[in-house]
Amino acid sequence: MSYRATMIGLKNLGLVTRNLSNFKSALSLSNLYPNSSFTTPVKIPENEKFNGFIPIDKLQISYSKSTGPGGQHINTTNTKVDVRFHVESAEWLSHEVRESLLQKLKNKINKDGFLIVRSDKTRSQIYNQADAMTVLRELIRSVIDKPQTGPSEETVHLLRKRKEAANRKRLELKRTRSSLKESRKDHFEL
Repeated sequence: MSYRATMIGLKNLGLVTRNLSNFKSALSLSNLYPNSSFTTPVKIPENEKFNGFIPIDKLQISYSKSTGPGGQHINTTNTKVDVRFHVESAEWLSHEVRESLLQKLKNKINKDGFLIVRSDKTRSQIYNQADAMTVLRELIRSVIDKPQTGPSEETVHLLRKRKEAANRKRLELKRTRSSLKESRKDHFEL
């Protein structure tokens, strides 16, 4: 007898009274926080060169067997994730970002022009994929040149005052030591 026939038979007997796929625990988030939308609003500045969005369909994602502890589970599941994309043909990145990726991350780009990010941090394929995507975002953000801002006028003034005070103190200490040594000398008149 099949599973479906068994469930229909149990339902007719009145033993199955609810659909378990719609079950929500009393401790589920929707019961604990009924007025929350459970989505984090993300504010993306318009003037940024890279907003953090990476189109999955433009990436080549492959899975393989991971190394490390895990017993027999490690030999049966493909949890290691390789995320790669061709840098020169990535239209979802601006030309400036692609050029800086090619210059600054040339040791992570293979001879075919693919930037490769690997992750086998956890035993879960989905967590490793999320980790690889996060690393990829951080790599892209790291190569974007941010304008260099110097110290403020207040900071420069404060540092100059500290340096002048330290020099005054050093010279005063030098004078006192010099006078101390001078006083120790015997002055002979010939």
